[in-house]
Amino acid sequence: QVQLVESGGGLVQPGGSLRLSCVASGFPFSSYDMKWYRQAPGKERELVAGITMSGRITDYADSVQGRFTISRDNDRNTVYLQMHNLIPEATADYYCYAQSRYVSAVYWGQGTQVTVSS
Repeated sequence: QVQLVESGGGLVQPGGSLRLSCVASGFPFSSYDMKWYRQAPGKERELVAGITMSGRITDYADSVQGRFTISRDNDRNTVYLQMHNLIPEATADYYCYAQSRYVSAVYWGQGTQVTVSS
């Protein structure tokens, strides 16, 4: 069965850091592009960061550019989101997303909550 299991969320003060992890199983992880999305209460889900299959190319939302880093370890079937200098606007549920370029299936994790507050 396909699983994407996020972890690492929690409460952090403004200016702090968190590292989110997403462990994948049940599909060929290295053949999928991986992304992180987030959704704040009452807001639309938005793309935060993406990384290609090999990890050679990354992209970020303008709102997190320079502060967030997405990475992946294909040997461990894991994608990470390192978040620095967090601001309250980053408060949201963060979701791991997998998409193949070759088949139609996409997969979502159940999310992990990040709260940035003093």
